[in-house]
Amino acid sequence: MVKVILKKGREESLRRFHPWVFSGAIAQIAGNPAEGDMVGVYASDGTFMAAGHYQIGSIAVRVLSFDEDVNSPDFWKTMIRRALDVRIAAGLAARPSEGNVPGRNTDCYRLVHGEGDNLPGLIVDYYDGVCVMQAHSAGMFRSRKQICDALQEVYGGTLKAVYDKSSGTAPFKAGLDLVDGYLYRKDGFVSDETVVMENGHSFIVDWNSGQKTGFFLDQRENRALVERYSSGRRVLNLFCYTGGFSVYALAGGAVHVDSVDSSAKAMEMVARNVELNGFDPQMHTGYCCDAIDFLKGVPEGKYDLMIVDPPAFAKHRGALKNALRAYQRLNAQAISKVAPGGFVFTYSCSQVVDKEAFALAVFSAAAQTGRSVRILDRLNQPADHSVNIYHPEGEYLKGLLLYVE
Repeated sequence: MVKVILKKGREESLRRFHPWVFSGAIAQIAGNPAEGDMVGVYASDGTFMAAGHYQIGSIAVRVLSFDEDVNSPDFWKTMIRRALDVRIAAGLAARPSEGNVPGRNTDCYRLVHGEGDNLPGLIVDYYDGVCVMQAHSAGMFRSRKQICDALQEVYGGTLKAVYDKSSGTAPFKAGLDLVDGYLYRKDGFVSDETVVMENGHSFIVDWNSGQKTGFFLDQRENRALVERYSSGRRVLNLFCYTGGFSVYALAGGAVHVDSVDSSAKAMEMVARNVELNGFDPQMHTGYCCDAIDFLKGVPEGKYDLMIVDPPAFAKHRGALKNALRAYQRLNAQAISKVAPGGFVFTYSCSQVVDKEAFALAVFSAAAQTGRSVRILDRLNQPADHSVNIYHPEGEYLKGLLLYVE
């Protein structure tokens, strides 16, 4: 491997097992690595420290191992198996040898969550036998075949397909054939969508044309919380995508649910999911329009429970101030409009917005309305979106459950 040699005194973060090496910490590179090559990282005195994928940018190396085993033929299989073991321990996954275990009510989960599973730059979501992967680095994109082979080895005959959906996530376009498609398909498998079960509810997942990998698995536990609070309430689900929160609210006994999203395809999927779960279509109304504009036109007191789950307002630190202002304006609208004694479930999935900054934006929104507001719960991402303790930046989803008098 090419050697990346650090400046003296810049080894401390690697000693604390942080998985990123920044370009400013590098003294020299002994060789000429291509983007995505595996490189070794060495201290200024020549001591080996880590190995990982090289890339051009502020993060120069994404660390895959602090040992020297990255070139082992079993490396990818070992890492995938470890990730699956975490999901099995968390009660989200069954061992492939067990097949469909009677009584299991969830058959979809995130299998690999980047740095959280010591595989920075890789996302793999599992949908009832179909693995959908997204590479967020050139190194992971170039390792697709090894990753696919490892998935086949770990899941064996229970694996139906591996679909690569990296065209919108791999940030390095030059020289990469960024065309989404199947890396593996079991004989007879032809569909680009499937029906999965989450906490006993059914959802259609379209990994080919849907957002991300087809479904937002990170809101599983928060959707279950909405179900708990929905009985007898009029519910508004903003930025609803395919209606996950809407289905849970109906299951919880909501008297009516309105779902809002700007995507016509998403709204079609909401209607299909409502029907799939056997709910009376008269109890649900879908609106294909801008969610922020819709909320501005909502009469005060019309809804007893609101879900405010927008896409990321800030994808880089330079957009942080504008994002916080946007969260404040949006939450002020929701808090001012919800009925007395109502609930607001509000979220941010912007990684650069930490939970303290988000809470402050919501506090400012509440103060702007002048209403009495209590925080009943602080919400976050579930176990299959695990956070590496040495990489706290991986804690990206944060939310608050508010009670508004």
